[in-house]
Amino acid sequence: MKLSIIILNYNVRYFLELCLKSVEAAIKDIEAEIIVVDNKSSDGSCKMVKHLFPSAQLIENAENYGFSKGNNIGVAKAKGEFLCILNPDTVVAEDTFVKVLQFAESQTKLGAVGCQLIDGRGVFLPESKRQVPTPKVAFQKLIGKTKNYYTNTLHPDDIGKTDVLVGAFMVLKRSVYNEVHGFDEDYFMYGEDIDLSYRILKLGYTNYYFGQTTIIHFKGESTFKDKIYAKRFYKAMEIFYRKHFANNAIVTAVVNLGLRLASRRGTVKEMQPIGVNKSVVVSETISKGLKTKLKRPITFTKDLTDMPSQAQIVFDESYLDYKSMIGHMKHYNSTRQNTYRILLKNSNFILGSDSNLSKGEVIDFDF
Repeated sequence: MKLSIIILNYNVRYFLELCLKSVEAAIKDIEAEIIVVDNKSSDGSCKMVKHLFPSAQLIENAENYGFSKGNNIGVAKAKGEFLCILNPDTVVAEDTFVKVLQFAESQTKLGAVGCQLIDGRGVFLPESKRQVPTPKVAFQKLIGKTKNYYTNTLHPDDIGKTDVLVGAFMVLKRSVYNEVHGFDEDYFMYGEDIDLSYRILKLGYTNYYFGQTTIIHFKGESTFKDKIYAKRFYKAMEIFYRKHFANNAIVTAVVNLGLRLASRRGTVKEMQPIGVNKSVVVSETISKGLKTKLKRPITFTKDLTDMPSQAQIVFDESYLDYKSMIGHMKHYNSTRQNTYRILLKNSNFILGSDSNLSKGEVIDFDF
């Protein structure tokens, strides 16, 4: 088998459904398997997977084991030559895996490969390509200087070497994953991807950023930016620094400062909502129930080049593929103040996110 896709889920049932739909479309011509690991969700995620995606392997954990252990459990069942660690709040393009695998197979001493990530409004996420957060780099980031934290020598559409990839999308050989013994289970949430990337580098492999394919990472679904997040993040960084930079005198100062600031930090302010006053549905028609729920004037179109500004764009999966949705969001994110929602075929909900700092929106409606 060529590819095993590991998706660790915790209480994001609707976003998981969208993710799985996009993954199924992307592996149509690849010998691949989907493994969903559920960390004891209470929102009906497992029931949905069993009903709608019977070909996926579902592992139902007895408790929430966190990111590292949850993914390690999934990888232990994998049979693919390559692994993709994938967040449930993502949407992949139809050719994402084909492109990434072609690139991966052309490299020698391949470590891990990441791709271009955008948020729910099409904005590039700089954590797609990062440097090793040495204590000095981490301190600079703490005071707002991110020049050395991200791999700024690479533009979003570039291909090149990078130190650290994000755990929302990471492709690597299963043999390499096993050689580094997978994710370190001392990390419950946050920091695991940094640690894994760094250990891969230390074994002499090369990590790559592949910007020629793009996926959506709603992000706020699995990483809600509040006071608890800040504390967990800096606790994770404490583990990383103690493990890899124990003899560096600046470690204690950086970690302690970060933890003190995190303990004082309130909930991160969300982006102000965009004043959209109309909906543009990329389809021929929608149900009466959705029309009622949208509560604003609706127009229909199939011409992605003829979109207004400050509108909510509803992409109907029945009429538009995921690659086209992603491409439109990327192209217009800096020129049009639009928000986006996706309507799945044969589903009675739309979803999306207007900020990577907060939970996304799911709107249920009747057919």
